[in-house]
Amino acid sequence: MDKMSRDEGLDLTLRPQSWNEYIGQEKVKKNLQIIIGAAKKRNEPIEHLLFYGGSGLGKTTLSHIIAKELGAKIKTIAGPTLEKVGDLAAILTSLSQGDILFIDECHRINRMIEEFLYPAIEDFKLHLILGKGPMARTMDLELPKFTLIGATTRLALLSAPLRNRFGAVFQLEYYTEKDIEKIIERSAKILGIEIEPKALNIIAKASRFTPRVANRLTKRIRDFAQFQNVNIITEEIASSGLEFLDIDKQGLESGDKKILEAIILKFDGGPVGLQALASATSEEKDAVLDIYEPYLMQLGLIERTPKGRVATLSAYSHLGLAFKEPKKLI
Repeated sequence: MDKMSRDEGLDLTLRPQSWNEYIGQEKVKKNLQIIIGAAKKRNEPIEHLLFYGGSGLGKTTLSHIIAKELGAKIKTIAGPTLEKVGDLAAILTSLSQGDILFIDECHRINRMIEEFLYPAIEDFKLHLILGKGPMARTMDLELPKFTLIGATTRLALLSAPLRNRFGAVFQLEYYTEKDIEKIIERSAKILGIEIEPKALNIIAKASRFTPRVANRLTKRIRDFAQFQNVNIITEEIASSGLEFLDIDKQGLESGDKKILEAIILKFDGGPVGLQALASATSEEKDAVLDIYEPYLMQLGLIERTPKGRVATLSAYSHLGLAFKEPKKLI
């Protein structure tokens, strides 16, 4: 088994399996428990659900817990993989009564495929067109009553007709530092390594308020400790491990620093537009929007203005640079 396969298996092991193990997102959990409890009493599948929020906040994990609570099978696909109507038809016809279909990155579903998805989730029917031209005819296939759970990091890119067909929409927020510490503590136990309270705090502060990042850092710092024949993550090990990974105490990685340096050094602190910033840093626009910008804004290191991104006083301080007033907006 290669390292990537081992890591994927370990990620599944670290994934919470029940409400009690799932830390954080309390309001979302309580709402979902009510929806599930009521559906069970009616002996019906739950409504279609939509989760949105940053990458790594637990959308997939929630979907698997819901399936487990309902005793239902879950089929997982990514929106971009639905390239043809036949792909969608094959998936929908393979579902059984009460199954859950989880579509990740649902904002990237092909619009033509979406048209065929509407009657499937609304009336549980699949409208197929057989043949072409004058000889074409339509055929309706009855589908079992299933639940669609969609997940997206870009709610604004989801078409209104699709968004309106979900019975409940939930936003997953960034986690508190305290909740991240609990997640790291749980993961360390599963990984079989001890972690000191101060080390726990250091890793939590660098975890970008995101469980996926917290688990990734915990695994890498565990490797760093065990490579040095140490079976406990101390404050020194945690700090040295982050330094080795080129991650600072606030969780900023090389890509984050590159964004800040570009705004400050190349664009005099801003404002700078998304296209110009992406070009200056050789990053994709989506990477700037989905990966770097949300966390930099969360830390108060950049601000978005009508004219573009602006570096704050905190950004200058973080990089050890003299503050320069942003250009006046006209």
